[in-house]
Amino acid sequence: MKRFRMVAALALIYMVFAVLLNSVGTVILQSMASFGVDKPQASLLELFKDLPIAITSFVVASFLPLLGYRRAMMGALTIVGGACLLMPMFPSFHTTEFLFACVGVAFALAKVAVYSSIGLLTADRAEHSRLTNTIEGLFMVGVLAGGWLFSAFIDPANPADPAWLRVYWLLALICFAVIALLAASPLDESAARDASRPSPAGSVGQMLRLLARPLVYVFLLSAFLYVLIEQSFSTWLPTFNNEILKLPNAMSIQMASILAGATALGRIGAGQALRRVSWHRLLNGCVLAMAALVLLVLPLARGVTVSAHVGWSSAPVAAYLIPLIGLLMAPIYPVINSVALSSLPKPSHAAMTGLIVIFSALGGTLGSRITAMVFARFGGIHAFYFSLVPMTLVLVTLFFFRRETERAGTLTPVAVGLAGK
Repeated sequence: MKRFRMVAALALIYMVFAVLLNSVGTVILQSMASFGVDKPQASLLELFKDLPIAITSFVVASFLPLLGYRRAMMGALTIVGGACLLMPMFPSFHTTEFLFACVGVAFALAKVAVYSSIGLLTADRAEHSRLTNTIEGLFMVGVLAGGWLFSAFIDPANPADPAWLRVYWLLALICFAVIALLAASPLDESAARDASRPSPAGSVGQMLRLLARPLVYVFLLSAFLYVLIEQSFSTWLPTFNNEILKLPNAMSIQMASILAGATALGRIGAGQALRRVSWHRLLNGCVLAMAALVLLVLPLARGVTVSAHVGWSSAPVAAYLIPLIGLLMAPIYPVINSVALSSLPKPSHAAMTGLIVIFSALGGTLGSRITAMVFARFGGIHAFYFSLVPMTLVLVTLFFFRRETERAGTLTPVAVGLAGK
């Protein structure tokens, strides 16, 4: 029962941050409506979110075993819960920037603590892979729920009405409820704490030593490119639906949630697919299918016209097809994360997770910024076509990543672990 409570707490933490992190696309759309900002300025919200993630991860990752993973998670939820309270109290774009800065700092603490706690709660690579995929899958369920949660607070007749900010009262309440669950969920952290008491120089040195390993830096480049692709779509799909497919604000957000639902299904189905095919072949097939989907579907988004009373039954077909890219993106991130983490000793998981968060944050910021600039200058269709560039590069990095995992002797254990999900 104690282990179940802790696993439940980890899952809920990830779902809370799924809602907050992936609300950036929704908040960009609503900020342009409510606060009158333009696309390049609104895209800075991604920077306010991701830059603190990168900096915080670099500074604190190796110190978390001393602070305590459970304390770090409780502190992270306290930060975002307090920031959520400020949104309806002081509605402005600057408050929104502050919120996402707090979300970035808190998520860095939470993700390093959650991923490191997985190693403490599991006994082998197979169990590690199953729990990682479960929590990552629930993350996407949180993303899906977040789209509908935010859209429920938007006035369809007046999308610019700041009444949508009332959603943050509910989010703050959820944060404090999860803190209470964590307080009642003990976690034995001795395996991480006793084995690692780093000095400031030693903490940075541990990350740099990991970066010197070919397996690690090839993995980090793969993760960077994946997140660049993912954030390009997840952040800007609500705006794409609104401006290119001519859907109302609330419906644009709801339709974009299909992406999260498809990603959740894809991660659940990945374990079954890996029973019959190697992880490398599966991921290569996913990337090629993603590129094919982009090439086939985006032409359907050109010149779309809809009625004033457009609904789900009359929405353009492209609104349903573009989010299906989530099914194909889904397996990539949890598979490569599990390969990298399960090949390292548990005391190194905090430093490694810190590197994962840093490079993921940088990829997310760059992807969103590039998409914003191309969107503003050339339109949303060209912005999504640009994703073909990082998709091509992912194919290259996956080739080298597989070669390094074979050299490290981790290919078979991880593939078996994922297949057993």
